[in-house]
Formats: sequence, C-alpha cells, structure tokens
Amino acid sequence: MKSGQITWTVVGLFETGGTVSETEVWADARILQGAYRRGNTYQSVLVKLESPDAYAAFEEWLTSNPKANVSVRPETEYYVAQSTTLTTLIRTVGFGIAILMGVGAVFGAILTMYTAVATRTREIATLRALGFNAVSVVISVLAEAMALAAIGGAIGGLGAYFVFNGYQTSTMNFQTFSQVAFAFAVTPSLLVQGLVYALVMGLIGGLLPAIKAARLPIPSALRQL
Repeated sequence: MKSGQITWTVVGLFETGGTVSETEVWADARILQGAYRRGNTYQSVLVKLESPDAYAAFEEWLTSNPKANVSVRPETEYYVAQSTTLTTLIRTVGFGIAILMGVGAVFGAILTMYTAVATRTREIATLRALGFNAVSVVISVLAEAMALAAIGGAIGGLGAYFVFNGYQTSTMNFQTFSQVAFAFAVTPSLLVQGLVYALVMGLIGGLLPAIKAARLPIPSALRQL
C-alpha cells in the first residue's frame, strides 16, 4: 500500500462490525511519526473508559491539568464534527436530486392520468349518467393514480435495497482532507419513507386529471358512444 511517498507492507486485515475503525490503517506510532516527520506529537488519542459514567471525571481531570492542552469529546461527537461538511454536502445534493426526480415523476403521473381519463371518457360519462357523483369519480381516479404510485414505489424500493444495501464506497473529506469510507444502508424506515413519498407524488399527479374527469360534460361525452 502506498501513502504519499511511502510504501507500506500490509501484514493483516481486521473487522470491527462495520464501524469507522475499518477505514483506518494501524501502524507503530514511532514509525509513523518518523515517516511523516511528526516528531513526538499526536493528533488524537483514543481512550477506552471503564464505563460511560467515568467520562465526566476523565474530562474534568484532563481539562484542569495545566500540562495538557487538549480537547476532550466522545468518539461519536468527534466523528460527527469531522464529517459535518461532507454530510451536509451529500444531504444537500441528495435532497436536490430527490426533489428534481419527484417533480419529474409528478409530471409523468399527470400525463399518464390525463391519458387514462381521455381514453375512458365514455366510461366516466356512463358512470355519471348511472348516478355516480363527481366525488366518486375523483376518488376512483386518485385511487388508480396512488395504486400505480405504490407499485412504482415498491419496485423502486426493492431495487434500491438489492442494489445499494451494504454497498461500500469512499470519498474525499474536504473538511479534513482525508478519505472517508462508508456503506449504504437501506433500512425499513427508509423504504417506508420512499413509499410515502411515492404515494404523495401519485396523489399530486392524479389530482388535476381527477378534477377534469369529474367535470366532464355528460351529454357531450355520451355522444362519443
């Protein structure tokens, strides 16, 4: 493995259940300091306490020690602070893409349902002539639009799960100029959110065609029989 101008020999691999430690390279501290000309300094030190309750006393002891000029924080807060910029960037881009795709899906649903209403003009007019009111027609068109949205959302969710769940990749952290590796996790809660998002798009996309179907003039529509 080559890092900078130095070639290292990998002597073993380890697993920690998918935690952040799997993105690290472990080496002898003295050799690493000499290779990168860090002298006898350390950037960060990881300490394992006996229990979470011992953190407050440990923090007070270190911060009150005049010989130590250090910042003490839990490991989770440390990594959150290290990845804030990258996380914000990924979320902003992700939500932007989701919104654009959602708008496109809504227009697709509108065109699909307008076509469905146009091809069923005689059927809708017949139902109205038989006594079905406008509310019933609106509900039927919306139900069809949401059913199609639910099917599409389920197919998309299953596709995302089988393709991206557990997929690992890495990127540059521009906040610390280090490489960050992460894995995608398509959880049940995300699948439910995606399905709800699809249903909302189906509802919005089917609303205008449903209103148009409810306002069809019965006499002129029946003349097409």
